[in-house]
Amino acid sequence: MKTVRISGKHIGDGYPCFIVFEAGPSHNGIDSACELVRRAAAAGADAIKFQMIDPDRLVADRNQEISYDILLDRHSGETRTVSEPLYRILKRRCLTKDEWRALKHLCDEMGIIFFATASFFDEIDFLVELGCRTLKICSGDIDYYQLIEYSASTGMCLQFDSSNATIGDIERAVEVACGAGCKDIIIHNCPSGYPARLESINLRLISTLKQVFQYPVAFSDHSVGMDMDIAAVALGANMVEKTITLDRTTASPEHLFSLESEEMATFVRTIRNVEVALGGPRRILDDVECKRSLAVRRSLVAARDLSAGERVSAQTTHFARPGIGLRPELFSLIEGRQLKRDVKCGQMITLDDVI
Repeated sequence: MKTVRISGKHIGDGYPCFIVFEAGPSHNGIDSACELVRRAAAAGADAIKFQMIDPDRLVADRNQEISYDILLDRHSGETRTVSEPLYRILKRRCLTKDEWRALKHLCDEMGIIFFATASFFDEIDFLVELGCRTLKICSGDIDYYQLIEYSASTGMCLQFDSSNATIGDIERAVEVACGAGCKDIIIHNCPSGYPARLESINLRLISTLKQVFQYPVAFSDHSVGMDMDIAAVALGANMVEKTITLDRTTASPEHLFSLESEEMATFVRTIRNVEVALGGPRRILDDVECKRSLAVRRSLVAARDLSAGERVSAQTTHFARPGIGLRPELFSLIEGRQLKRDVKCGQMITLDDVI
């Protein structure tokens, strides 16, 4: 499988999971965006992602509404479905070029990688100007081949969101990107729904995508909590992307299933612990485990006081802990042979003790 490198960090099999916190849908201006950067960096995330959106160009129907769930009470979990024009939702997330520059500068200062989704050619140019090393193609643009070609021409790593896309859709997008010179690609398994239904998450698709495309595969999580992310890492996800928020009860899309500040560090720590616990495909005991195994295994000992000349048999011996002597599997080497010396009850019997 190919390994991708973004700002000095490797992504792929054999490397730590690349942890991305998504802040694109959960900020409402430069102040909250900067605060999310600070908290993501403090939690130990590798990167933070935003969405570079211009609703004036992107949304033709200003009255088009979408429905989403908001959290009314964090203790009871009570929710309510509300509707709102998509244009108004996206307008809340708009930043000026100067604000984007300030945000990127803050990310550089905090040591966290900045990248974004881009929807127009000039936005791609601007990400290049900012010094980004990767950008994401949203699921709605999986067949916008002109945008994909232009993105690929920048030399940046392209990330493809696959929500509501078939394997064929992804294949064609990857072919277009490669044909335009793109060498670094990441495929996202991104279940649809906000939040995603359990039936739509399909974590086993991670393995399929890795086999089909031979590129690193990410899991973009739209579920509540971190259970699905842990499972994704265990199944081989090379990257996880999780939405974060300053307040889960914010009345706007995606806050409902986002991580709040105190959960961010726990999320990163849990993923890292899972990686350590996954270990490798071979069973190799370390020194501590070897000592523990000897402590609980058995060695051949005399079942009663034995005299020199007596023969070793199942009736005159048994096996007892620790396992630092003759192991049970080697009993056939000594059975029936005569003792050279007297052996007290409970003493170990070795090959040196028999004729």
